[in-house]
Amino acid sequence: MTTRADQTPAVPTPEGAASGDQPRPRPGALRRFWHRGRLRVRALRLWRSWRRSLRLRVVVTTVAIGLVGLVALGAYLSEQVRDTLYEQRRDVVLADAASQTAIAQQRFDAASATTSAQVQQLAQDLVSTAQSPGSGSVGTLLLRSPSDEPPVILDVVSRGGPFDVSDVSDELRAAVRDSGGQQWQAVGLAEPGGTQDPGIVVGAPVVLPQAGAYELYFAYSLAPEQDTLQLIQRTLAIGAVVLIALLVAMTWYLTRQVLAPVQQAAHIAERLADGELDERMTVRGQDELASLARTFNEMAESLQHQIERLAELSRVQQRFVSDVSHELRTPLTTIRMAAEILFAERHEFDPATRRSAELLHAQLDRFEELLADLLEISRFDAGAAVLDVEHLDVRTIVHRTVDLTAPLAERRGSTVLVLEGDRPCTADIDPRRVERVLRNLLVNAIEHGEGRPIEVHVGANARAVAVAVRDHGVGMTVREAEHVFDRFWRADPARTRTTGGTGLGLSISLEDARLHGGRLEAWGTPGDGATFVLTLPRRAGLDIGASPLELARPGGDDGPGHGGKPAPRDEGSSGPAAVPDLDEVNR
Repeated sequence: MTTRADQTPAVPTPEGAASGDQPRPRPGALRRFWHRGRLRVRALRLWRSWRRSLRLRVVVTTVAIGLVGLVALGAYLSEQVRDTLYEQRRDVVLADAASQTAIAQQRFDAASATTSAQVQQLAQDLVSTAQSPGSGSVGTLLLRSPSDEPPVILDVVSRGGPFDVSDVSDELRAAVRDSGGQQWQAVGLAEPGGTQDPGIVVGAPVVLPQAGAYELYFAYSLAPEQDTLQLIQRTLAIGAVVLIALLVAMTWYLTRQVLAPVQQAAHIAERLADGELDERMTVRGQDELASLARTFNEMAESLQHQIERLAELSRVQQRFVSDVSHELRTPLTTIRMAAEILFAERHEFDPATRRSAELLHAQLDRFEELLADLLEISRFDAGAAVLDVEHLDVRTIVHRTVDLTAPLAERRGSTVLVLEGDRPCTADIDPRRVERVLRNLLVNAIEHGEGRPIEVHVGANARAVAVAVRDHGVGMTVREAEHVFDRFWRADPARTRTTGGTGLGLSISLEDARLHGGRLEAWGTPGDGATFVLTLPRRAGLDIGASPLELARPGGDDGPGHGGKPAPRDEGSSGPAAVPDLDEVNR
């Protein structure tokens, strides 16, 4: 949901406070509210772009997978390089420390120092020698072993700025004393700028003349190796960025090459669906996409040929029906005149001849109705049907139609009950066509109602008027309701039409409803009757929306007929809110 920044949320006024004293949201709250709305709008746009663009999904997915792979590969390579550099430097450091320790011990053993000052000078000379530029260490410490109490105790001898006693842990000193050999430990060496460089401290026991057991420690910096590792990582990162850029460009180009023909095919398919049958795809090259374009064009050409062929056949059929209907009217008029003479003199004939004259008269009536319906259908097919609109009350047409069909209902033993509201149900309609629709519905209900009562409901709302015809006869199944408006369709092909129907009445009724911009719906239940609902807009071009009548299906059958399930009745409608059952009406 899009949130506008100028929509300030309502703040309830405290009880007893004036409207002018109503508290207002703080600017910070409004700003947060506005930013949240903007974020929701952006997230919604991104989600829509993600769902609608296959190219975006392919590019993002490929880049994401490539990025994960590059990160994993870079991390693995960086770790391998780091371990290799560290192990190589460690081995060099241990070898150098062992060599320096052996040289120091040899000098201590060869020294002839007997006094404390001589021993102290010997230790300082040794430390100075170990700190020579070619030694590789950045610091040297000579510490007395706590377990020995020699007659001569030297001061702590230290050389090297970043290395002091605090860099030698108690664990390392204990390991040196206990093992009696070389031990090492990774440490961080403090730099003057407050930073720390990685390093290694190597310690070993030595014995000084007159002073006893001491511990000699060397510190080695790993800063060069760290710089090398960072250089390699930066190189890998730059390479990954370049590879990702190349991957994006390559994926975008490939998806464009593949999806462009697909998009063109979709666009041309839409144009073909709109009736532009001459549209074709552009064929380039000899690859799979070119084969797709050629196949699509062949399909479009075949489809165009078939549609044009069917259209021509339809025009021929329509012209044939129209021509035959018109040509038959002249001989039919002559036959009608002769039949009327025979029918008027039928009482003077013998019973067999009289019965033949009566059948001829009845079948001619049906033949004339069939011709009239065929002509009407041909007008609909040719698009020549037009409305003669008047602003009328639909209830007037309903009562007139009920009066016209009353003799037929009386013969079949059915009663027609009209249920209507008090408010006018006026609309812009063609009275002749609406009356024909209602007459067809009522005749159909009387014919299939098995002598039971028939209900006619009339309702209206602000957009539409509706008339529902409900019978309680044989009913129909969901499948039959789907085909009831088909031309010449019968649920039982062997069943005769006692009232002489042509099989086109409901089809013409559906076309009349569509010509008004309305709809005609039907559904029912076998053995419990059927319901037909005619819904028409009150003004031409008005969207009828929901039907004014919320109809209860016979027997609770939820299967919609033609046009689908009617929508619930709008507020403010006149007429009954729903079509009640007959038992409810009687009560």
